[in-house]
Amino acid sequence: MTDSWTWTYQDANGAPMTPGGSTIAPFPTQSDAESWLGESWHELADAGVETVTLLHENEVVYGPMSLRAAE
Repeated sequence: MTDSWTWTYQDANGAPMTPGGSTIAPFPTQSDAESWLGESWHELADAGVETVTLLHENEVVYGPMSLRAAE
């Protein structure tokens, strides 16, 4: 079995969403997934994503994690 690291996206109500109508291919490592999020979180937030959850082989690693600045 190959490693599969993926993000899921939730709107302000906690409902699953697919920003921009596209899906992102699974990442081979946790580091790759986190690096991608670090580069892409602004675009996700602009698309209406409120929280993200990291999955490894469909198991939650952490999240939901807000994309909004702490107040």
